[in-house]
Parts: sequence; C-alpha cells; structure tokens
Amino acid sequence: MPKPIAFALTVALLLLLPGCATQSVAAGDAQVAPASDSPGQPSFADWLADFRDEARSRGISQATLEAAFAGIDAPIERVVELDRSQPEFTLTFWNYFNRAVSDQRVATGQQLYREHRALLERVEAEYGVPGRFLIAFWGLETNYGQTFGNFSVIHALATLAYDQRRGDFFRNELIAALEILEAGHIEPVRMEGSWAGAMGNLQFMPTTFRAHAVDADGDGRSDIWGSLPDVFASAGHFLQNLGWNSGETWGREVRLPRDFDHSLSSIDTYPETRLPLSEWARRGVRAADGGPLPQAEVQAALLLPAGYDGPAFLVYDNYRRFLDWNRSILYALAVGVLADRVAGGPPLAAEPSAVEQRLTSEEVTEIQTHLARLGFDVGEPDGRVGPQTRGAIRDYQQSRGFPADALADPTLLTRLRAEG
Repeated sequence: MPKPIAFALTVALLLLLPGCATQSVAAGDAQVAPASDSPGQPSFADWLADFRDEARSRGISQATLEAAFAGIDAPIERVVELDRSQPEFTLTFWNYFNRAVSDQRVATGQQLYREHRALLERVEAEYGVPGRFLIAFWGLETNYGQTFGNFSVIHALATLAYDQRRGDFFRNELIAALEILEAGHIEPVRMEGSWAGAMGNLQFMPTTFRAHAVDADGDGRSDIWGSLPDVFASAGHFLQNLGWNSGETWGREVRLPRDFDHSLSSIDTYPETRLPLSEWARRGVRAADGGPLPQAEVQAALLLPAGYDGPAFLVYDNYRRFLDWNRSILYALAVGVLADRVAGGPPLAAEPSAVEQRLTSEEVTEIQTHLARLGFDVGEPDGRVGPQTRGAIRDYQQSRGFPADALADPTLLTRLRAEG
C-alpha cells in the first residue's frame, strides 16, 4: 500500500500469525474504559459526541451514525490490551513458516485454486496478477475466509481513536469505515473484523477499502466479506495500484556456494542490496534444485531469514509489493512460497530446523547491550531486532570472522556472553 495503508495493514497483521483467528470479544463484552494517556482526556461519551459532529460535517447521515454506534457506550478494554501488547518471543522463520505455509493450507489453497480458476483468470486478465497470488493472500489473511475476527469494526476503531496513542490514525480509519456504511457496501451488523479494524476476507483497513475495493459482481456494492468476485478483484486492483509487474514472478529459493559472502544478503525490510541475476549466478548462486538461475536481467536481492545455514531466497520487485501490503519479511516470503505451492510447486528444499531457537525480548535486549558495550551501534536497546540491530550484528560477525548473516539467535547470545 502507499505507506499509510501499508502501516494500516501492518497494525492488523504483524502481531498475529496468519491463519490464526484474531483474538476477539463480542461487541458487548469487556467494555471498560482504558486508562487515559492525558489528564485532560474527555469521557468517552463526550469524545463520541464530538466525533459524531465531525462525521456529520463529513457527510455521514444521522441514520448511519445511529446504526453504526448503536449499543456502543464504552471502549473495549481487550482492544487496548492487544494494541499495547508486545510479543514475548522473537518469531523465527521456521516457527512462522510452518504455520503460515502448512500442508493443510497448501492443500486447501490448491483445491480453491482449481475451484475458482475461471474467476481468477478473469481477474488476472483485468489486473495482471496471477490467481495463485490472490489465493495466497486470501490464505494468509483469513485462512481462506475462516478467520475474519469478530470485533465490531466501528467499536474497535472508536476504542483506538479514543485511546489517543495513535488517535489521529484510527480516527481517520473510523471516518472511512462510516463512509463505507454510508455508501451501502455492508450493513453495520456484518462489519466485523480484527481488533485493529481490518476487515473481511482480505483484512483491508477502511482507508484501503475506500481506495482499492472493487464491485466485480455488479451489484452496486464492494463486498469483501461475502462476494469472491469482489474479493479477488479488490486484491488484484490493490496489487496493480501498488505497481505489480505482470512480467515477473516474486522470487525463488536458491542454493549458495560454500564460500559465499553472506554480507551480500539484505537486512533491511525493503532489500538494500540488489544485483542482476547474472551477477548472482557469477557468484555461484544456483536454483534450489542445483540448476542454473534463469537467464533474465532481473534485479534481485538475497534474503537469509534463518541465517546462513537456513533457506536462501532471491527476491524480485514484486516481493516489494508484498511488503507494501504487509511490511513483514516473514509474511512476504510466506506469500510467495504459498503462491508457488498452490500452483503445484515443490516444498522448500531447505530442511526445517530441528530445534526452535527463539529469543525472549529480554534476551534480545541483552544482545543489544553486549553489542553496544563492544562498540557496535544498536541504537537504544529495546528488545526488538530491527535493521539497525541486524547491522550491528553483521558488523560484529565480520569483526570476529563468523558468517555475516546478521541473525540474532541463541548462538550469538552465547558468544557475546563469553566475551564478557
């Protein structure tokens, strides 16, 4: 998505494993006001009255407001808890991947791909996005429509807009959600989604829906909850608007030579090191089955999501479109691999790790503290493995003669502890 939209979906998705139901409560449960971040914060009733005035000034009718806010008289405490929660552990590639691209999800995706082939081909002809990718996004977002989440979108967004931590962002999403109701795309009782307001089969945020949703079945509504023509066309339209390149795929798993320079792998969310396929081939990179790379002058970046002894991927420009949808490296790789599997491609050639070596946030903070003490720039230790921390890890690895894969794992922590 353009950056604000990308952030919107990241809010809804990054904190959750794809295919796992959004933690939810019924619309009337746990309506306890969250603690105010500001001593001068108005009551929820006063805030809501002010917001309704703004909504009316933006063209929302009284009838829509009454229907949308019926029974809403306090924020949802659970929504605030989820918004402020931090993951206890870092998420490893295999921990994420084995759930995101499970055998069951692949098999279901293949069945649905066959079942809806004619519809998917029509959408591809219109928007240039092959159907296997639309199926993959559908599978990762809601497990093929099984897990929309059952929060009232209006109630969840009102809670987050009132909470003030990101009030302006969610206030804008709430206005967009009301505009969707005003236009008659969905009834308030059916407008359910995640705790962060992501909606329907695609988990679109309201502003994303407003900008990209399509009425493909011609009934006058863009129904991403119940109409698969609308669902697939909206996904294809969205990816097209993001800049999808219909002449390329997303990337591929590859095999690296033993003496490979792992510092060539990218560590930023959006890959920072891109070389032509011919240059990667010159450096000894092969297809996952040992064959040659395609002879095409495509710019590609190398990703090592599980470190130098895990799977390796060369990713192309369309991979960046996955990141525009959800700014998560693991999510983007899962979309690509699931799409290939749905279309009959083989499983990954790399063998899954036998042991899950996850780090707690406290252990990540300890790694950052050790690196800072040794003179490597991690910024402020915060328990999160971002690009700056990965860069510091790579610098440390290079200085000690280790493979420079920038991976934060228990082996790294053990080495740093040994250095005192």
